[in-house]
Formats: sequence, C-alpha cells, structure tokens
Amino acid sequence: MVIGKLLTLLISTSVYADNLENPRFFNYRGGSFANALEDFTFGWFKKLDDREVAAYYQSLIHGVMYAENGQTVQWFEGRASGETTPVITYPTGNGYCRRMYVVAVAYGVEKHLQRTACYTNSNSTWRWIKE
Repeated sequence: MVIGKLLTLLISTSVYADNLENPRFFNYRGGSFANALEDFTFGWFKKLDDREVAAYYQSLIHGVMYAENGQTVQWFEGRASGETTPVITYPTGNGYCRRMYVVAVAYGVEKHLQRTACYTNSNSTWRWIKE
C-alpha cells in the first residue's frame, strides 16, 4: 500500500512533474538561435519510455524507502540508466524526511536532480516537498 501511495505521489506531483516524473533530456549547446530552437524543440520530446520510467520509479522508491544514507541504488533499462542516493535523513515533528540525489542518463545527456521526500507518521504517507 505504501509503494502504491508513493507511486501515486510520483505521478501526480505537479510541482516537479517535468523533472522528477520523467526528466526531459535536452542539452542546450548555445550559439545561434537555430541551435537553441533545435535543442528545445527536439529535446522536449526526449523522455524515458515506459520500461525506463518503471526502472527509474523503482530506483526512487527503493532509495526513499530502503536505502541507507550514502547507499546508491542503480538502474539500467534499454538506452537509459541512473541512480538514486539518499544523502541525509532527518526527523520532523511527525515523521522524517530524506534528501535524495538522483541521476538519470539518456540520449547522451545526464540529468542531476535533488529532491526531498517526507514521511508522515499520522497517515503513513510519503510526499515530495517543494523547496
């Protein structure tokens, strides 16, 4: 049930939907307006496929719920790979939070994300907090 709630949270989180849900893999090269337009136009659609997203989510879930601080959870699927590493866990008034460092690599582009997930004891749920 907790995994289902976390997956629902990952899918429905609108604050970081573009980054955390399924990162987009475009890399701004700079230079001319044509280069910038090409980078944005084609890169906007460079996302993970369904199998890659499933591996990415499993890494996030395992990292948040089971990994020790500093323990890296790696994933490899198709043409993409990445890792999730909890870097710090700290108590809150009604549970605890975990700061996560996430790397995803696809299309020759490496994305680095840092997010915090918090667990609330009173309703046994995880949520990604806005930073």
